[in-house]
Amino acid sequence: MPRISLAEFEALPYPILDVRAPTEFAQGRQPGAISLPLFSDDERALIGTAYKRVSQEQAVHLGLKFFGPKMADLAKQAKKLAPGRVVRLHCWRGGMRSQAVQWLLELSGFTVHLLEGGYKEYRQGVLAALAQPRPWRVLGGPTGSGKTEVLHQLAAAGQPVLDLEGLACHKGSSFGGIGQPPAPTQEQFDNNLAAALTQLPGDVPVWVEDESRQIGRLTLPATLYEGLRRAPCYVLGTPRPERIGRLAAEYGANQNPALLREAIERLAKRLGGLATREALAAVEAQDFETMVTRVLDYYDRTYAYGLEERRTAGTPVLAFDRAEWLIQGTQ
Repeated sequence: MPRISLAEFEALPYPILDVRAPTEFAQGRQPGAISLPLFSDDERALIGTAYKRVSQEQAVHLGLKFFGPKMADLAKQAKKLAPGRVVRLHCWRGGMRSQAVQWLLELSGFTVHLLEGGYKEYRQGVLAALAQPRPWRVLGGPTGSGKTEVLHQLAAAGQPVLDLEGLACHKGSSFGGIGQPPAPTQEQFDNNLAAALTQLPGDVPVWVEDESRQIGRLTLPATLYEGLRRAPCYVLGTPRPERIGRLAAEYGANQNPALLREAIERLAKRLGGLATREALAAVEAQDFETMVTRVLDYYDRTYAYGLEERRTAGTPVLAFDRAEWLIQGTQ
């Protein structure tokens, strides 16, 4: 069967089988793709070494040596993964690995749709999608304002929403990874982000939480971040006691004290010695409202500075005393 373009590939409903090595798959993959590695990481490394140091012919022979004993198991695995026997398939560049597995699967009764250019072509599509400007509505507010909850309410009200922190598995602050699933790699974050963007309208403003360029260890694409900095910002004016209570409940008794201490210690230079010591002592005493109070001053100063930068740049900043007014105003 001839190879198909990325647009055709993505429009098909069939399972995606990724035949790259496990390490390649772990680094980044198409959302929903299933790993069916032709070679292990060690086998791939040996083939690559043979190609570079000996010849392409030697690398091909080594690949066939590894491939032969696996053929029956690969076909059996594919039947379990795709009982309908119609699949989408790719390797890194649409080369020998995917062609070999395509041959095997077609011999086993499969219909195989092979991606022209492989995963490399898909990644180029991801980067192109992330570089595309679009309109935004930024939901702002100091730490603990409940912005994520409001985003979910906006989505429930039918508004287009992009949850960057959900995609990053991180809430942005030094404490942001606590209680979250493992964060994706940067490559996988970009892939997931591009997939989320394709589900959103391109000509209607999308609600997104106000973020710095970094969310944990992940970096927002330049075009997206610059678009957020220029977009109107709707600031929630949540009272400080309410914010302290929310954060104390979120990072309180149910969290690992060692992780809380590590988060505070990462901020030590910015908090200052006294505030750091008091916050650490509050963790030991399980006085989580005091812990939050000692840390919140730093985050409030940082957020106020960023908000002033927006105003200075001429970006519209609109304040809302209650989240309900904002949500009702969008319906």
